[in-house]
Amino acid sequence: MKRTYSQIDMDERRRIAGWRAAGLSATVIAEKLGRHRSTIFRELKRNAFEDPQMPDLSGYYCVTANEMARERRAKLRKLARFSHVRQSVIERIIHGWSPQQIAGRMRLERHPICVSYETIYKFAYSADGQAIKLWPHLPERRARRRSRHARRRHGRRFSPELNILHCPDTVAERKQFGHWECDLIQFRKKFGKANVTSLVERVSRFAVFLRNNDRQSKPIMDGLIEVLQPLPHAARRSITFHRGTEFSEWPYLQEYILFPSATCQKKQVEADRGQVDRGAPTPTHAARRPITFDRGTEFSEWPYLQAGIETQT
Repeated sequence: MKRTYSQIDMDERRRIAGWRAAGLSATVIAEKLGRHRSTIFRELKRNAFEDPQMPDLSGYYCVTANEMARERRAKLRKLARFSHVRQSVIERIIHGWSPQQIAGRMRLERHPICVSYETIYKFAYSADGQAIKLWPHLPERRARRRSRHARRRHGRRFSPELNILHCPDTVAERKQFGHWECDLIQFRKKFGKANVTSLVERVSRFAVFLRNNDRQSKPIMDGLIEVLQPLPHAARRSITFHRGTEFSEWPYLQEYILFPSATCQKKQVEADRGQVDRGAPTPTHAARRPITFDRGTEFSEWPYLQAGIETQT
């Protein structure tokens, strides 16, 4: 029997009501409609009309069932029910906010009506969102939403002991200065092979951007070494990389990093990368430029500069 998980429409509800009135069981109705029997049982249970005062009128009616299903689905869509929340979300998307930032800000400010970033994505790619063309303002600018499992699987490039599960608490909870996150910003093919390496310190959010001619790993590592080598050891304790081939030569950094770290879960560097990708830099980016120090002891306490650098939280 062919199974389908699409929503039951009005035409099917008319046939269900007719067959139910004729005395057919839910199993037989399911076979006739080509649906799973549990779908029919659930339809009859959730959308049946009940009249406590006149029980004889209780039963399954197609028009009533369709209206009950429509109202129940509308209650689940907050952006469809609350126009002021919907308008606020639309304005923030147009101004460059990502759905994750919008949902996080709502929770932080304890809004009485909060929505998840998944709800915002669904709205942006719904008929209403497509009508006002919200997708060009999203971080990825995709006209159609890609499946969450659409990325191709690659072989292992980092050893298991470097997994995020083994990340020290001082790194994961931003308790110690000197831990960095690194990613690669790529552009459309028409702009050539050039790309940008983004390097962000996890505590201060200090960001460095380096231009690369291509995606070869060794030149990218050389660029990171050039930036990190002048810094004190306390300012270059670890780097969290993306698992792409462009960082496969990470062992070259072991001489300059106290202990390496490799993971695909990089929140701050992804946030800064999104700002650069969308071409909407925040005012604080003007203060985030590479700083090169001499090897003298007079610069040994340079991490204290983070207190005077305007950062983004």
